Amino acid sequence: MVHWTDEERQAISSTWAEINVEEVGHQALARVLVVYPWTQRYFSTFGNLSKPSAIAGNPKVRAHGKTVLVALGDAIKNLDNVKATYAKLSELHSEKLHVDPENFKLLGETLIISLAAQFGAAFTPDIQAAWQKLMAVVTAALSKQYY
Repeated sequence: MVHWTDEERQAISSTWAEINVEEVGHQALARVLVVYPWTQRYFSTFGNLSKPSAIAGNPKVRAHGKTVLVALGDAIKNLDNVKATYAKLSELHSEKLHVDPENFKLLGETLIISLAAQFGAAFTPDIQAAWQKLMAVVTAALSKQYY
C-alpha cells in the first residue's frame, strides 16, 4: 500500500479541483499521440491522426482524453486503493486491448506537462512531486494485470 502524506493528498485534490477534465485530458492524450507516434496504433478507429493538427481537432481524441481523466478521478477518490480501483481497467488494457504498459507512463508524463502548462508557477515542485507519485501509482495499478 502506498503511503500518502496530508500534503500530497492536498496537493493532488486542490489541483484536481481546478482541472477542466475534458480540456486537460485532450491535451495530454493529443500530446502522447504527437510526441510518441507509435502509440497511435492503439487508436486505429479514431480516424485521421496523420499530423498534429488532425490529432488536436479529432473529436475521438478529445472524448477519450476526457474518459481517461474521469478514470483518473476515480483513482484520486480512492488514493488508498488505486490497485483495486483499476483492476478491471488493467484487465481490459492487457487482455483485450493489448496496450504496452509503458504507454501509461508516457501518458502520465504528458498529463504532468499539461498541468504545468495550465498552472504555471503555481505548479510548484512539491505539487509536481505529488502528481508524479500519483501517476507512478496509477501506472503500476494499470500494469498489474501484465505481471
